[in-house]
Amino acid sequence: MSILATILESKRKEVAERKSRISIHALEKTGFFARNCHSLSMSLTQPASTGIIAEFKRKSPSKGVINDRLTVKEVTQAYASAGAACLSVLTDTPFFGGTDQDFEEARRANPHTPMLRKDFMVDEYQIVEAKAMGADVILLIAAALSPQEIKKLGSLARSLGMETLLEVHDEEELSRSLGDYISVVGVNNRNLKNFAEQNVEASKRLAEKIPATCIKVSESCISGPSIIQELRGYGYKGFLIGESFMKTDAPGKALLDFLNQD
Repeated sequence: MSILATILESKRKEVAERKSRISIHALEKTGFFARNCHSLSMSLTQPASTGIIAEFKRKSPSKGVINDRLTVKEVTQAYASAGAACLSVLTDTPFFGGTDQDFEEARRANPHTPMLRKDFMVDEYQIVEAKAMGADVILLIAAALSPQEIKKLGSLARSLGMETLLEVHDEEELSRSLGDYISVVGVNNRNLKNFAEQNVEASKRLAEKIPATCIKVSESCISGPSIIQELRGYGYKGFLIGESFMKTDAPGKALLDFLNQD
């Protein structure tokens, strides 16, 4: 069984347990559910935008513990101060060490910055959860979902005022997953079957296949500003970076230094 399949099996059990504890109706009356969402698309397309989607991630299945010393508040505030266009916060606990509380703390600490709930979404319940946490954007992974599931989850997110970042790895996933409920397409340069590190060739290869109506985001394996400049030439506006910042003692400073490189 692949790492992704193992995660999805665990996630479905987790969601079933969550549903038994709190209803959707109750979620709709809690947390940040009533707030208006910030637009990731607008943040990424502003002329002065860095395009950086900076991620708070404690660990991963392939790397183990990355950084469990720093708080989500200090990291995300430093990211925002350094110029991050969006904050990505992991909420999966077993495999990535994230929690719902992490997301809510980051939301309170960064009220004006778009935020992505990074998790493995398999059920409409999680979309409502994301809204209650204060998410502006949810992630849908094409490799983990059928076209019908993507339509159902993406349509619900849009109806709640959130945007969807659709993550794809190849042309087949892209072609079967698009719809008017998708505003942002992310190309993951990492192989989700084994989480192996690759390069940004996947982003280059798929660039012309992504509709002009969608904002293009390149995810992972972005080693420096020169790579970003190259990807901008392919039409990319967003760049999701996590581990390279999180593996330092000061992720916010790492982002600032990254942006200030010649």
